Amino acid sequence: MCGIVGVTSKSPVNQLIYDALLLLQHRGQDAAGIVTAVGTKFFMHKARGMVRDVFRTRNMRALPGTIGLGQVRYPTAGNAYSEEEAQPFYVNAPFGLVLVHNGNITNAHALKKELFGIDRRHLNTESDTEVLINILAHELELAARDLPLTAVEVFKAISAVHRRVKGSYAVVAMIAGYGLVAFRDPYGIRPLCIGSMPGADGTEWMIASESVALEGTGHHFERDIAPGEAVFIDMDGQLHAQQCAVAPSLNPCVFEFVYLARPDSVIDGISVYHARLNMGETLAQRVINTLPPNEIDVVIPIPESSRPSAMQLAQKLGKPYREGFVKNRYVGRTFIMPGQSVRKKSVRQKLNAIGMEFKGRNVLLVDDSIVRGTTSKEIVQMAREAGANKVYMASAAPPVRFPNVYGIDMPTNSELIAHGRTTEEIRQYIGCDALIYQDVDAMKRAVSALNPALAGFEASCFDGHYITGDVTAADFDAILTQRSSQPQDEETADRTRLALQNASE
Repeated sequence: MCGIVGVTSKSPVNQLIYDALLLLQHRGQDAAGIVTAVGTKFFMHKARGMVRDVFRTRNMRALPGTIGLGQVRYPTAGNAYSEEEAQPFYVNAPFGLVLVHNGNITNAHALKKELFGIDRRHLNTESDTEVLINILAHELELAARDLPLTAVEVFKAISAVHRRVKGSYAVVAMIAGYGLVAFRDPYGIRPLCIGSMPGADGTEWMIASESVALEGTGHHFERDIAPGEAVFIDMDGQLHAQQCAVAPSLNPCVFEFVYLARPDSVIDGISVYHARLNMGETLAQRVINTLPPNEIDVVIPIPESSRPSAMQLAQKLGKPYREGFVKNRYVGRTFIMPGQSVRKKSVRQKLNAIGMEFKGRNVLLVDDSIVRGTTSKEIVQMAREAGANKVYMASAAPPVRFPNVYGIDMPTNSELIAHGRTTEEIRQYIGCDALIYQDVDAMKRAVSALNPALAGFEASCFDGHYITGDVTAADFDAILTQRSSQPQDEETADRTRLALQNASE
């Protein structure tokens, strides 16, 4: 999961891209980067860290130009500790090309061999984004050979990219001297939308991962970029769009609605907030079927993503909704922190219990999902220490039983608490008195009811179905091997060794 943005304007865009990245910071906290252009010259700054830390006044002054793009990174492929793998990525031929990418290329290993052996292109990192930019560069070179580069050639190149690349990808790229191009994989797994702002000198365009980045910077939300579609905005600000995939179908990642996206975003015609309300309503029925409501005194969300679901659940049960945890907003989201040692340490740093909401009560804690279980275990213990009589746990999402290879950090079975375990075994590990999960089909119905045009969902972490059809057990082994080879702190290395040991048993 990453956040990406691209802008074309008649005025400087560096501050605008910075502001948009702040609005997308929830999608990645590992690294950030911005690139702008004046004529055919690129100006780039990227580094590890949060947006506010990566960009200082001197960095912003060194990013002139009226066209540019940016990214906040959350690494799921390559090396999480390498500044070289921060985006944007750049290649100098053809034309000069920079690119940002949200997603995960599932056939990256095979493409690396093709790039070296057939396309004669050199790769210097383990990042799948470097694979993607080189594939795009090669296809642009073929499409535009002996021809002027127009929207026709750009769309021809992206059609070839769709034929070669598998997996999830939302992309914004800049071609030096020609304009901005954006495209989305044929299944629409990762989100991408476009907005506009009229100006005296022409229309300003912004392309971003979520609508909140458009609205928060004063742009009018135009629409989502369709699965398989490409958009090209030339240097005159003219927008060209074309479907470039053979058989596209809309199957967005359901985890965007569960956790990843901001609640004030609208993705593929679905309000994320409304989707979470619906999930809370269906979860309430599961709670009623599992646990007599008279045994619950209060419903308490685990901030932040679970709040809409918890509110709707409490209303359905007729129970009071209370804020029992205060969140320290200056600590990052633990789910996207690389390294289990950091994740475990940060739980108590980012949450503190309000004792009066727990003391002597039977509390139902509501979380958006339970992935590794370590955070849930700590929170249940915090509730008990605050004086709770009984602690029940409900998850607005179903059990996460399978690895995700489309851009979410759930790559190995051994890291998932629900893999190979019953609900009762998970309950015992977490330490709660009852554990209630959302149903997979109920979750899908709750979200799809808001947009009947959806073909389905990418929900592999819940149902084990990999929609691109090219994911095998060997791919999971390769991911696990790659993760074990990354430089890590001592405790994280211990965790990886344990994962390898568990995978071999």
